[in-house]
Amino acid sequence: MKKIFLLTITLVFTAIVVNAQTGKGGIDAGMLQQIEKGYEDTPANRAIRNAIGSNDISTLVINQDNQKAMDTNFSIRVKSKGITNQASSGRCWLFTGLNVMRAKAIEQYSMPVFEYSQNYTFFYDQLEKANLFLQGVIDTRQQPIDDKMVEWLFQHPLSDGGTFCGVSDLVKKYGLVPKDVMPETYSSNHTSTMRSLISQKLKEYGLKLRDDASKGVKQADLEAQKTDMLATVYRMLVLNLGIPPKEFDFVRKDADGKPVATEHHTPMSFYEKYGDKGLLTDYVMLMNDPTREYYKTYEIDFDRHTYDGQNWVYVNLPIDEIKEMAIASLKDNTMMYFSCDVGKFQDSKRGLLDVNNFDYGSLMGTTFGMDKKQRIQTFASGSTHAMTLTAVDLDKAGKPTKWMVENSWGIDRGYQGFLIMTDEWFNEYMFRLVVESRYVTAKVKELLKQKPTKLPAWDPMFAEEE
Repeated sequence: MKKIFLLTITLVFTAIVVNAQTGKGGIDAGMLQQIEKGYEDTPANRAIRNAIGSNDISTLVINQDNQKAMDTNFSIRVKSKGITNQASSGRCWLFTGLNVMRAKAIEQYSMPVFEYSQNYTFFYDQLEKANLFLQGVIDTRQQPIDDKMVEWLFQHPLSDGGTFCGVSDLVKKYGLVPKDVMPETYSSNHTSTMRSLISQKLKEYGLKLRDDASKGVKQADLEAQKTDMLATVYRMLVLNLGIPPKEFDFVRKDADGKPVATEHHTPMSFYEKYGDKGLLTDYVMLMNDPTREYYKTYEIDFDRHTYDGQNWVYVNLPIDEIKEMAIASLKDNTMMYFSCDVGKFQDSKRGLLDVNNFDYGSLMGTTFGMDKKQRIQTFASGSTHAMTLTAVDLDKAGKPTKWMVENSWGIDRGYQGFLIMTDEWFNEYMFRLVVESRYVTAKVKELLKQKPTKLPAWDPMFAEEE
């Protein structure tokens, strides 16, 4: 009887699948004939087909009307020294956060080109993220393996991407060191293999923790295991990135490169003197996301770098209100953490982000008409890269015409290591900005008193910036 019942179910299921595959909705011969009318074999279309067949589309769509000399003058610009290079890593968030701070240190102490060690902070970022994953596995040990949160954890055990709140939590906890105290290594510049190996080990550990929990092992014992697991992760990090210094000597130099003082520091004492505590403790994250209600505060669940740190909390605002606060900050000689969809309409040779750089419509004989909200809804656009907002050009009426960011792709990329963006591009592809509280409007300060609406960690709009 059971065999007959199962056979009946199988036949019914098979029939449903077959009907889905062969029923209405597929392309039949008549429909194909209609579809084929979309292309006419005219001389013009043949010329386009021949061109695309042997050329990169991006070179064919360059808008020649937009190739005039680029205006690189800015009415308001915060100066900095030295373009950084994140190399083949996803650490843009880290370079950007540290670049904002170093500009203040350079100005305050009249220093030459200077960088904090990105590798030092990255070391502890990776260790903290490993702990965040393992503790998350312990916290969700009672949930089934196919629970959405459990799945998300095992899909994201470790990454080298992040956001500004990670910079804040890590620096406040571990301090800072100069770059020459813990310089870059091959693995810090090329993170993929190290990340893959540690991620694989973390997934193995995560399964063990869940298995032991299912056998009745208590949480305290699971967390003791976690400490041993993190010791292995620490060893892997040391082998790849080096040993984080506990103390060091720092020779401070003046703007001409001449030594002026030799100081002994720990990472925390160096942060106390050469870091920017105000930036890391008194800031507001702003967002322009037209898919969600404006004038509301949101929190992204589990979107943090340390387990004992802070989730990413932001205020969603219209773009023009964000611009007002950005301009106020730049006028006061203060850079900002800025993120956007950097790959859209980027002329990498000139370092220009402009929606008129490329004319895809004329080449393809169609239009691409989605607005910012629709691009977000369809996963066609989102924040992908963080940079340092450093300049704005205002017209006579005080309205912005273009902006400039300091990038972390090296001096040979873009415009001398910078990217210039038109105000129209800014409107369409800018997403996040971190502003010190002193530049935030009274309205935004009131909005921060709201209880944030919590959004899930897997919301695609909040992928880490790389």
